[in-house]
Amino acid sequence: MEKFYYSTSESVTIGHPDKLCDQIADAILDAYIKEDPHSHVAIEVAVHFAGVIVMGEISSQAEIEMEDIVRNTIIEAGYDRDELGFNGHHCPIQFFVHQQSADILLGLDQQDLGAGDQGVMVGYATNETEEGLPLSFIFAHQMTEKLEDLRKREILPFLRPDGKAQITLLYCNHVPIRATSIIIACQHDESVSTQELRKRIEEEVIQSVIPKNLITEETEILINATGRFVLGGPIADSGLTGRKLMVDTYGCSAHHGGGSFSGKDCTKVDRTASYYARYVAKHIVKSGLADKIEIQVSYAIGQAHPTSFNIDTFGTNHVPEEKIKEIIHSCFDFRPANMIQELQLERPIYLATSRHGHFGNIEFTWEKLNKLETVKSLISH
Repeated sequence: MEKFYYSTSESVTIGHPDKLCDQIADAILDAYIKEDPHSHVAIEVAVHFAGVIVMGEISSQAEIEMEDIVRNTIIEAGYDRDELGFNGHHCPIQFFVHQQSADILLGLDQQDLGAGDQGVMVGYATNETEEGLPLSFIFAHQMTEKLEDLRKREILPFLRPDGKAQITLLYCNHVPIRATSIIIACQHDESVSTQELRKRIEEEVIQSVIPKNLITEETEILINATGRFVLGGPIADSGLTGRKLMVDTYGCSAHHGGGSFSGKDCTKVDRTASYYARYVAKHIVKSGLADKIEIQVSYAIGQAHPTSFNIDTFGTNHVPEEKIKEIIHSCFDFRPANMIQELQLERPIYLATSRHGHFGNIEFTWEKLNKLETVKSLISH
């Protein structure tokens, strides 16, 4: 019997207001960790038409030029001139930063490092793509990366920094058969016509990323559906850290614990346990134990061991799920101190994660498969 279903994913460019906030927060985090790897950082950022607000808690031996970091991040994202309405060279910046609560530090300053907060974290992997991510997720991010490349290299000089992409794929028996919709919104100069913009974006972005066999006469393609997107970025829409959680993770293919990542150091399990759960999930799929898996883990503040652990293979497991759990518990350790050490998280690596998703880049330690042979060796035991 044929089974049909849809998979939708969205991505945003680095000039999107929410993503700009994520980058500022992680750029600040990286600067602190570079000088003091044991820095405790929990930074939130807001951008709006009148400027930038940086707020949160920091405990560190490092001293950094925070304003320079904020301005350089904004400029690098493309907001470098007054005609955009928001210019990193001179936009107002307000700082509301103080030391981290001593009550929170109680859970961290112990021999067996406790979780920096309570919460639920999720990791996911699928054999659908080489990256272990949903195909719609890969396509969405490739389209926004293409928009940025075309803007930066001035191949499409009329593009401005803000933008989004979204794609829905129709599947039959787990095989993608066509894209039902492809949606792109890209900020642009006033000089370009809607007709010219749509033509060039379809040619340079959609046709270069999406395979021809997935685009049919039934595929709905919407490019700047309102017809105009001149005013964009913080001048048009406020931004906040952590508002693009599904863009950062797995699209609509997996649950999300609700905690954002950017601006948080590695003692925060919102970030670290999500990375480690992805690391484990990828090992399970790549070892052939299941075609896809979602791992859920939860913590209590100050406690090292998870308060719950669960897996769901969506019926794609090739051995009993209890066996998969046994293998996970034999090979992987979800205590914060171990996750930090295994994934080498006390390094300035986080700005790169805040741009086009936290998963899929093989340079990230949580994407590596250095325990794959160990996992495979336990399958027949």
